[in-house]
Amino acid sequence: MTIGILGAMREEIEPILELVDEVDGEIDYAGNKYYKAKFQNHNLIIAYSKIGKVNSTLTSATMIEKFNIDILLFSGVAGAINEKLHIGDLIIATKLCQHDLDITAFGHPYGYVPESKVFVQTDEKLNNIAKNVAQKLGLKLIDGVIATGDQFIADPQRKEWIKTTFNADAIEMEGASVGFVCDAFGVPFFVLRAISDSADMDAGFDFDKFLEGSAKNSAEFLFKMLEEL
Repeated sequence: MTIGILGAMREEIEPILELVDEVDGEIDYAGNKYYKAKFQNHNLIIAYSKIGKVNSTLTSATMIEKFNIDILLFSGVAGAINEKLHIGDLIIATKLCQHDLDITAFGHPYGYVPESKVFVQTDEKLNNIAKNVAQKLGLKLIDGVIATGDQFIADPQRKEWIKTTFNADAIEMEGASVGFVCDAFGVPFFVLRAISDSADMDAGFDFDKFLEGSAKNSAEFLFKMLEEL
C-alpha cells in the first residue's frame, strides 16, 4: 500500500521525516518536493503543500494522480474553537467544511456551491484506528468538525461565527480542500490536528510558540496509526 502523508508547512513534516525508516528519494513536481520513504511494510509519499486551500488542493491532487496513493493522511496543527480543546490536544476530523466560501447572495448556505456539499466526510475506518491508538496510549483524542479557510483566525468574533455557523470544533487552512479532492477521487482520507493556538487575540503568539511541539505530537501519533495499517 502507498500512503500519502501531507502537512501544510515544512515544520509539520520535519518530525515525520525523522520517524521514517529511510528516505528513498526526493522528487520536485509543480513547485513542491515529494519525499519517497518507507516505514515498516508501507511505501510513503511525504510532502508539505504550503499554506492555504489552493496549495493543498494542488499537492493532494498530485499525490493521487502522479504517485497513485491508496490513502491520504494529513498531519498538522489547528486553532481551537471548542473550549474543551487546549494547546497540545489532538483532534481528528469527522467532517470538514470551508468557512470562507460564501455565495449566500444566491440563496445558498455558507460553505456550499451547487453540485457540491457543505461538509466532506473523513474515512470512518481510519478514524476508528486513531481512536484505538489513542486508547492504547492513554491519550486524549477528540473528534469533531474542522473548518477550513484562507484566513489565520485571531479574532474572537470571527471565531464565534464559525463555531455557530458550522458547529465547528477547530479551524485551519487546508483540511477541507484536501478532503474534497480525496472525496472526488474516491481516496480514503484522514485529518489529524494538534492544537497550537486558541484562535483569539493571542493566536499569533501561541502559534509560533507551540508549533514545533504540536507538530511533533501530531506526527508521533500518526506513526502509531501506521503501525496498525
